[in-house]
Amino acid sequence: MVKDDPWVGTWRPHRPRGQIAAQFGNPGPKYVLPGLTGTTNHDVTKPKAPAYSISARPKVTNVDCSPGPKYMIPPNLTRFGKDGTPAFSLHGRPKPFAMFRTPGPAQYYPENAKKSLFKSPPSFTLSGRHTDIAKSQTPGPASYKLPSIIGTKEITSPSSPSFTLMGRTQKGSFFEDLTKTPGPAAYNPADLYYSRSKPSQCTMKGRNFLPDRNAQTPGPGTYYPEKTNFIRPKAPSVTFGIHHSPYTVPFIVNMD
Repeated sequence: MVKDDPWVGTWRPHRPRGQIAAQFGNPGPKYVLPGLTGTTNHDVTKPKAPAYSISARPKVTNVDCSPGPKYMIPPNLTRFGKDGTPAFSLHGRPKPFAMFRTPGPAQYYPENAKKSLFKSPPSFTLSGRHTDIAKSQTPGPASYKLPSIIGTKEITSPSSPSFTLMGRTQKGSFFEDLTKTPGPAAYNPADLYYSRSKPSQCTMKGRNFLPDRNAQTPGPGTYYPEKTNFIRPKAPSVTFGIHHSPYTVPFIVNMD
């Protein structure tokens, strides 16, 4: 008999107690819920214990804000006002006043007052000769510079014709090359041995001597025979090159 129940065994689907993390592609709602620690952004649906802040000890404030004894208060000043007891000050003896000092007869010089009191003849003072002041302040002949009359740049006076000496030019002469073709001297003489038989040539070099015992010849340690593959069989070696671009333009040589 076929059962109508599609479930296998005693397992039945039920509602999960909480959210399954595998059902979500993001980190889940754990980042959205407010925290339960601290006092900042605390979850309002959960109870929160009292929190206390420990700060530094504040500075002690001064109870007395009066200026203090740094001000010199007069001793005769009371809380009812100034004391009315007479007080006297002791000063030094002043200097005696000198009498009015008027000038005496010797302070005057009446002999110097001749012109003010007595008649005197006219007097003249002889001084040095003054520098003559020129009446005309116009510039003299030396202040002007006349233009030179030598050369071709004279304007006010006639000048003789002038000529310029230059080198001989080849333009228009017999030496002018009208065809612009190279002459025989423009070519180097050809080698005669290109078309004829060439004799033997000898080269003279310096004298060579055989190495002796004192010569610095390489020893056995200078050579590395293990790195030599010319006398041993060798497997074929392949070299991998670079991948050339299909857009590379081929090299074209001018064959003119």
